[in-house]
Amino acid sequence: MISVPSPIAPLPLPRVQTDLSRRERHRAGKALRKQVPRSAHGVWQPRGDRPDPVTLIEQSNQGREPHLVPLRHWRMMQSPFTFFRGSALIMATDMATTPTTGLRVEACGDGHLMNFGGFATPERNLIFDLNDFDETLPGPWEWDIKRLATSLVVAAADLGLSESAGREAVQGAAAAYRLALREFGQQPALEVWYSRQDVKMVLEHAPNQAILDHWEWMLNRAYKRTADQALERLTERVDGQRRFREEPPLMYHPANFEAYFHTLRTVFKTSLQGLQADVQFLLSRYRMVDAAVRIVGVGSVGTRCGVLLLKASDDDYLVLQYKEARPSVLEPFAGKSTYNHEGQRVVSGQRLVQAASDLFLGWASDADGHDFYFRQLRDMKTSIRLKGMSAEGLAAYGAICGTALARAHARSGDATMIGGYLGKGTRFDRAMADFAIAYAQQNQADYEAMGAAVASGRLAAAPEDQVTLPGQV
Repeated sequence: MISVPSPIAPLPLPRVQTDLSRRERHRAGKALRKQVPRSAHGVWQPRGDRPDPVTLIEQSNQGREPHLVPLRHWRMMQSPFTFFRGSALIMATDMATTPTTGLRVEACGDGHLMNFGGFATPERNLIFDLNDFDETLPGPWEWDIKRLATSLVVAAADLGLSESAGREAVQGAAAAYRLALREFGQQPALEVWYSRQDVKMVLEHAPNQAILDHWEWMLNRAYKRTADQALERLTERVDGQRRFREEPPLMYHPANFEAYFHTLRTVFKTSLQGLQADVQFLLSRYRMVDAAVRIVGVGSVGTRCGVLLLKASDDDYLVLQYKEARPSVLEPFAGKSTYNHEGQRVVSGQRLVQAASDLFLGWASDADGHDFYFRQLRDMKTSIRLKGMSAEGLAAYGAICGTALARAHARSGDATMIGGYLGKGTRFDRAMADFAIAYAQQNQADYEAMGAAVASGRLAAAPEDQVTLPGQV
C-alpha cells in the first residue's frame, strides 16, 4: 500500500513579531548582544563529552544501502573538503553546543559553498541561490552561516591557499551576509519575497577579468545543462526505445527491475497529489517508461536515489530525479519537523527559502515507509568549479553565497532583529573567521580519525570499480 502525502501542515511561522515596529524589532535584536556577545560566535572548543566522529559516521550510515556505504566512505576520504561535505551530522552535533541568539529561520542545514549555484526558474531565467535542502529544518540562523564559513576555510586549504586567504574569504562572506540582512530588514515584506539574485548581477561583482571569464564559463555551462542534454547524456536507444544507460555502479537497472519499476511508478503517481493542479495536468501528458538507480554527490551516497524517464509522445521526454528524504541532521538538536513526511519537509522548506523552485517538486512514500521527493534533473543547474580557483575568486564567490544565504534567512526569519544584532561593524565578521579556522582544524582531526578507522578496518572504503551490486557475483 502506498502512503498518500499528508495534508499541508501549517508552516512553523510566524517568526516575526508583527505587533512590534521595525525600530522596536531592531532594538530588540541589538539588545541580544548583552546575552550573546557577537564575539562569542568566534569560539570553538570541543566539549569533553564530544561524541566520537567515527561513531557519528556509522550512525549516519544507518538505513543506507549497505553495498554503497563503502563507496560513501571512499568519496569522503578523498580530501578534508569531501569529508566535510559528507559529515553534516558531525558539524550539526557540534554546533548544537555553540551559542545562539534564539532567533530561528528555515535553515538549509548543509549550506556549504558547493550547495549554492545557478538554476532555472519556471520562467526560464537563470538565478543564483541555495540549491540543496535535504537537511532543511527551522533552526538557529547561526548554524547556516557557520557551515558556509567553515567550508570556505576548508576549501581554501584544499586549493593550496593560505590560512589568511581563508580568513579573508570568510570575513567577506560574513560581511555580505550581515549587510544584506540589514538591508532586507528595512524592506517591505513583499519586496523581500520578490528579491532574487539574477546571474547577471553575479557577473557584475566579478573582481577581475579572469574571475569574470570563469563565472561566464559557469553560466554558459548552465545554459547547456537542459532536459535535452540530460536525455542525450543519460539515455540510449535499446530496440528502438529510450532507456537509461547502464553505468554500474553509478547508474544501473536493479536486478529486480519489474518490481522496482512498478513501485516507483506508483510512488511517482502518488507524488502528483502534492503539486498544483496545472502541473498535475502537464504531467498527465507523460507516462513513465524507465527508471534507474543513480549515485550522486558525497552525502547522498547510499540513500535511495535515481532517475525517472517520462515520455509524452514521439521523442518528447522528461527526466526527473527522485531522492530519498531522511530525517534532517538538525532534528536531534533543533526539534522535530512539523511535517510527518520527510519529503514534504524538504519540498516545503525549499519552496519557503528559494526565490523560485522547480515546478515538479513533489513527495511520496513507498510501501516500506521510505520517504522521497521528486524534482527535474539538470534544469540549467550548475555550481562553482573549485579546481584552480584563486584566493580572490574564492573571496568573491563567498560574498555571493553570503548574500544568497541572507536572502534565504530574510524570507523565513526576522531580518530586522537579526540585522540589529549583527550591527554595522565587523565584529561578527571577524568572529566567523575565528570560528571557521578553529573548526576547520577540528574537521582535519575528524578526517584523520576516519582515515585511521578505514586503515584499521573499522570502516570499509571502496572505489566505484570495487562496488558489488545486489544480484551480482
